[in-house]
This record gives sequence, structure tokens and C-alpha cells, in this order.
Amino acid sequence: MKTSASKGAPNDGVKGSIDWELRPGGMLVQKRQPLESSSSTMIKIKVSHGSYHHHFTVPAQSTFGHLKGVLTRETGLEAKEQRLLFRGKEKEDEEWLHMVGVKDMSKVILLEDPASKERKLEEMQKREDILKACEAISGVRTQVDKLHKKVVALETTMVEDKEFSILTELLMVQLLKLDSIAADGEAKVQRRAEVLRVQSYLETVEMLKAKNCGAFSNGGNINAVAFESGVGSLKSTVITQNWEHFE
Repeated sequence: MKTSASKGAPNDGVKGSIDWELRPGGMLVQKRQPLESSSSTMIKIKVSHGSYHHHFTVPAQSTFGHLKGVLTRETGLEAKEQRLLFRGKEKEDEEWLHMVGVKDMSKVILLEDPASKERKLEEMQKREDILKACEAISGVRTQVDKLHKKVVALETTMVEDKEFSILTELLMVQLLKLDSIAADGEAKVQRRAEVLRVQSYLETVEMLKAKNCGAFSNGGNINAVAFESGVGSLKSTVITQNWEHFE
């Protein structure tokens, strides 16, 4: 190891102008000054990010890792999502700006890591798929709400047996629609809730159908109401029949 006794010693003609520190092993070296100790150490860097251009003032003796931290606040990209290029070469986080030739008004290229960019695109597509599924489920929910009103009406109205069959079929159509919707996340939760709701209405219709059949079997004058179902030849008219009981 080469040393100089006449230059850089604490007791030469510049005592008090240089701070010294003792390194492990007994080596006496000039103490490194903090990066912010002098405004002359600050440099302005131009960072190009796609069609965007940014200007940042950073310490000349900072690292590319430090620069990434500054860029995170401005671009929203995490440090691990950034790739910094200077003079056509990608730089590592631990490399020093001044050691690779970065000076005042030097230009640095910022690229988003391809894997990170692809992951974000996948997440965006997933969110769009969930939104699309939720809209489809909402459409089914609207139809089920209408059918639910018919189910409620059956609880207090005697109708022909075929009305139960038609209502059951209409509910099954909505159930098949729900089954055809590919859903994840929140959409999957909504679909499951709607499936359970339709299934409960189907059970109610079956129960009311059995009750209705029992009432018809007792004979007598019964007013049978045909609801507007939207299918077949049924109309929203009231049908009054005198049912005759055969032994």
C-alpha cells in the first residue's frame, strides 16, 4: 500500500481545513462529507419516460437506487418496476451517478420493467372482466326481481297449474344465465348470492304449486288468474272457470 507522509497529514499547513477519520486497520483517510454539505454537489438530470420528460435535482454523488426513489414519487412506479439506462446501458441500483459520467443536464432513460408492465395489463384485464361480469349479473338480478313479484303474487292468488310451470321455467332461464357468466373476485360473490336467491324462489314456487294443487282437488268455484309471463300465449287476463270434481 502506498502512503504519503508529506501530503494529507493532519499537521501540515492546512490544519483545520480537512477532517480525518481512522479506518479499521489503522489507515488515516479524509472523512467523506455528507452529500448535502455543498450546493455544488447538486446536479439537474433529465429523465425521459416514454412521451414524458422530467427534470430532477439530485446530489451528484448519489446512486441510481436513490434516483429511483425520487422517480417513484413522480411516476408512481416502484423502484423494482424501474429500469434506468444511461448511454444505452442499464444501471444497477448501487452504481454511483458521478462514477459512470452522469453530470449536470445529463439524460437518463426510464423504462418500466416488461414483467411488471405485463402484470399490470393482466390486472387491468381482470378488473375489466370482473366489471363486465358484475354488469351481466346486474341484468339477471333485474329480471329476477320482476319474477319475484310473481312469486309473491302466487302466495295469495289461486292460479292454473301451468302458471307454476311457466314461472319455474323462467327462473331456470335466469339460473342458466348466471351459470354462463365467468366470474372472479367480487363478481363471483355476487353471482353466488344471486344463484342462491333464484334457488330459494324455485323452492317457494314448488311449495306453492303443491299447495295450489291441494286447493284445486277440493273442488268448488275457484278463480284462476293467468299472469303475463312474456312467453307462450298467456295474457294478463283473469280467467274464471267453474271446476267440476269427478269421482
